[in-house]
Amino acid sequence: MEAQATATVKEALAALYHHPDDAIRTAADRWLQEFQHTLDAWQVADSLLHDESSNLETLIFCSQTLRSKVQRDFEELPSEAFRSLQDSLYVLLKKFNKGPQKVRTQICIAIAALAVHVPVEDWGAGGIVNWLSDEMKTHPEFIPGFLELLIVLPQVLEGFSSWLRFCHGISASELASHPLVHLALSSLNSGQFLEAAVNVTSELIHATVSHGAGTMAEQVPLIQILVPHIMGLKEQLKDPSKDEEDVKAIARLYADMGESYVDLIATGSDDSIQIVNALLEVTSLLEFAISSMTFNFWHCLKRNLIRRDSDVSYGLDVTVEIEKNRRLQIFRPKFETLVSLVSFRVEYPEDYHTFSEEDRKDFRHVRYAVSDVLLDATEVLGGDSTLKLLSTKLAQAYGSCNNEQNSKWQPVEATLFCIQAIARSVSIEEREILPQIMSLLPCLPQHEQLLQTVCLTIGAFSKWIDAAPAELSILPPLVDILNKGMSTSEDTAAAASMAFKYICEDCRTKFSGSLDGLFQIYHIAISGVGGYKVSSEDSLHLVEALSVIITTLPPESASRALELICQPVINPLQEFIQQGDQVLQRVPARHLTVHIDRLSSIFSNVKQPEVVAEAVYRYWPTLKSIFDQRAWDTRTMESICRSCKFAVRTCGRFMGMTIGAMLEEIQTLYQQHKQSCFLYLSSEVIKIFGSDPSCAGYLTSLIQILFSHTVQLLRTIQDFTARPDIADDCYLLASRCIRYCPDLFIPTETFQRLVDCAMAGITIHHREACKSILSFLSDVIDLPNSSGGGQYREVINTIILQRGTTLTRIMIAALTGALPSGRLEEVSYVLLSLSRAFGEDMLNWARESINLIPPQALTDAERLRFFNIISDATSGSSLHNITDRFGEISDICRRNKTVQDLVQSALRPQDLTVTVVRQQM
Repeated sequence: MEAQATATVKEALAALYHHPDDAIRTAADRWLQEFQHTLDAWQVADSLLHDESSNLETLIFCSQTLRSKVQRDFEELPSEAFRSLQDSLYVLLKKFNKGPQKVRTQICIAIAALAVHVPVEDWGAGGIVNWLSDEMKTHPEFIPGFLELLIVLPQVLEGFSSWLRFCHGISASELASHPLVHLALSSLNSGQFLEAAVNVTSELIHATVSHGAGTMAEQVPLIQILVPHIMGLKEQLKDPSKDEEDVKAIARLYADMGESYVDLIATGSDDSIQIVNALLEVTSLLEFAISSMTFNFWHCLKRNLIRRDSDVSYGLDVTVEIEKNRRLQIFRPKFETLVSLVSFRVEYPEDYHTFSEEDRKDFRHVRYAVSDVLLDATEVLGGDSTLKLLSTKLAQAYGSCNNEQNSKWQPVEATLFCIQAIARSVSIEEREILPQIMSLLPCLPQHEQLLQTVCLTIGAFSKWIDAAPAELSILPPLVDILNKGMSTSEDTAAAASMAFKYICEDCRTKFSGSLDGLFQIYHIAISGVGGYKVSSEDSLHLVEALSVIITTLPPESASRALELICQPVINPLQEFIQQGDQVLQRVPARHLTVHIDRLSSIFSNVKQPEVVAEAVYRYWPTLKSIFDQRAWDTRTMESICRSCKFAVRTCGRFMGMTIGAMLEEIQTLYQQHKQSCFLYLSSEVIKIFGSDPSCAGYLTSLIQILFSHTVQLLRTIQDFTARPDIADDCYLLASRCIRYCPDLFIPTETFQRLVDCAMAGITIHHREACKSILSFLSDVIDLPNSSGGGQYREVINTIILQRGTTLTRIMIAALTGALPSGRLEEVSYVLLSLSRAFGEDMLNWARESINLIPPQALTDAERLRFFNIISDATSGSSLHNITDRFGEISDICRRNKTVQDLVQSALRPQDLTVTVVRQQM
């Protein structure tokens, strides 16, 4: 039987490769494929591979056959056949050691596949990895074949890793006995396979905690196998002979284990403490890219230890607190060690001055990451306890800093950086450590980086400084330090001005007798003379600092103080104006905006409405001159509109003396220059004055003029795309009008034109503009069902019913690909609003649009699902539910570009929007 089958295989191969008749070659190919699925294929393929007379065509076919049989049909063989198959494949590997390569590759894949099917011990101690290692040492003459097997084996593991990532449902007990799991775990100690083995092991860890994996108890069989193997790698972490990439791979495995099993680790068992100790060893490694892999574990462990939502599993409330405290006490020493291990990493390197900007950026990233870890530690240890740990390091560093033989400022700065990083966790009642630190600050060396951190520290502890006993007299020497910081360098000045802001905010009552000194500092910084190196951007911190102090003053004093801080801002602007219109028009925008932005900060932070309103009225002629002469200049207009916005927001209706003139200016200039910031400023005005009947006249005029000119600008989707800022601010303003003055807006023809205009712009890809348009449409649809909105039902229903078919079709096009998937929630809400407001009409509109989508994109069942979602929305389903279900349909319609184009070609949203605009013109 075997001989006959062997002969037939040879004949079929000869026909396949050499017969002139296509039909016979096709029949031979079909027969050979069917033969590969038979039981005889095992023996025939093996026999022909060992036959010295077999030609290349036969060898290739038989090696492919044997490989596919091992991969696919291994269960056909009796269990005792493994040894003979292994021996045969090994003989073949040595036979084809030098080629042909195609044959040798198939034999290697077959051996790798065999390792997947059988228990690891069948290969001897250590599995196939050790078996291969031993054979390479024993038979060096067959190295080429062994090397190819080395290449193939990791591919098997990577394939298994991918399968684990995407395949769900296999039980932990099945995985625990799976040969590939044991192959991966046995390969963790192999340099050649380590990366692939780590990937598999990580996926196995994730599988035990993934959604749907079952209870933790069900995962125990696999966890009990994984953890000991991973813990067995601990000694390799500090092995100097280990390649850095290997150490990184092992560290990643420990981090994965820690994060995944944090709930088990948090119980504080002896085994979990061993894992924590290993993770501390990873954290202690010098290479930050490796040690930082554990940072998220410490964050997760902290959250587990302090959270209350999971505590109920402990039992009764009393037991809860006892168990929580027990765990915290167990892990306190570990977090104390963590503080010591990470704090040194923020120390400035000796060669920092040679760093490139990219290197400096990386160093800043390290400091931010360490700050986060320290904050995690404070939540376990307490801020005061963590401060005490760091203060010991500060004392040691300061002692070394004063040592003439080893005068280094870097350790002092590093510890001080850590202390300021945890400032918000330290109690304002702390009286043991912080008084010592504050008294130490004036004594520290005046090195630039150290001075910068000293200034940051002062700002960070501003609330503590305010609460400190008056007899400590802490504030004056600290203000002197900030003065020094503002005159040392731009970096120290930035830190000092920020700290000054915090000090003034939190210690404002302590400055009541020092206003003259504060104004002197302010004037020097703003004027740019006197030695300060405060940038224009950082000067805003000083403006804000003085503004919050003015807020605490009585009105008369506040009015005078406000005039004093406005003078250095207004005077340069007035000087430009006095030089004539041509000079004002030619001056660079930044020369104006630097002062206007300071005015914005003043108007925003001086919380005395009447006092600010008087100042706005006083300075309006100056602002109007800039409006008139620079209306073409977007940068200047954005700055001055922002200043006016804060004035309106702070003053409210106290601004009545100026608001009319301001609105007249806006609507006149918008018609000429179409600056979007005029719309933005108008939104703030509508919010404050929209419901005031006395303002109805000029607000109606404002709305009419702004919107009538805007719809002329936004006729097509191309117009929207070209002017997204106009679209965004226009529909923000329109939504404000619906909310605050619908009676001035809804009954007008302008309102209808804005609805049509919005339909033309729905599919704009600019995120903010699109969201503003969709929010406007949902506000329109929802208004009749809102409190007090019933009076507009007839108007809105008339408008939407006339446009319902088109609007629904555009929205369905947006859902299915005309807009990015990131707009899903906003689009879903508009469809939900339409469904709730228009019920049966909406179902008809939706049915008509959905039926346009071709069957190549949506099957009948999927089309019905789509319609049912809208039907359910009509009957009251939640937005969350509707959005998730719409998301599934959206994904189907976007599954590839061909389908997406097919759907959009059927719905044609762009053609519809052109039609809409033509109808409204």
